Amino acid sequence: MEKFDLYNYDRTLSGKTIERGNPVPDGYHRLVVVVLIFNSKGELLIQQRQTYKKNWSNLWDVSSSGHVTAGETSQQGASRELKEELGIDYDFSNIAPVMTLSFPHGFNDFYIIHKDLDATKLQLQEEEVQSAKWATKEDVFQMIDDGRFIPYNKGIVDFIFFQFDHQGTHTKADWTVPSKE
Repeated sequence: MEKFDLYNYDRTLSGKTIERGNPVPDGYHRLVVVVLIFNSKGELLIQQRQTYKKNWSNLWDVSSSGHVTAGETSQQGASRELKEELGIDYDFSNIAPVMTLSFPHGFNDFYIIHKDLDATKLQLQEEEVQSAKWATKEDVFQMIDDGRFIPYNKGIVDFIFFQFDHQGTHTKADWTVPSKE
């Protein structure tokens, strides 16, 4: 049975774990990673969940996501999920999440990578993923409206696409400007 570490509200490890499928006890949080792959055109790689998945079956989702297992770091979980779901090897060990969003009983760490690849040649995890393709922000918004995409808040989707071309709150043009401190 797969186990997850439980974290305190300040994201410190509690020393406790929980088995998949059990509710997270009050006062604790679990860690989820989300990997967003953008190509040089600014399109997001999205995946279609399998028809027999318990949650969000047959709907489209972001590039890769999943729970961090007990003993893993966020970066190790991101590498593992990306390899399992799409067959992509990527080392996140020296990469920080671009953002972390809290949700009831959990934290979502978001990672963005830039990679041009052929979506038709990915090694999809048969148990999880049935298809993958590139999508623009407008495509994702339309798919949310049509009920074909997991019902993400459009403001979050907009921010995800904003982050593709920015570093934190600064545009790429600002990265090379020396500080005047």
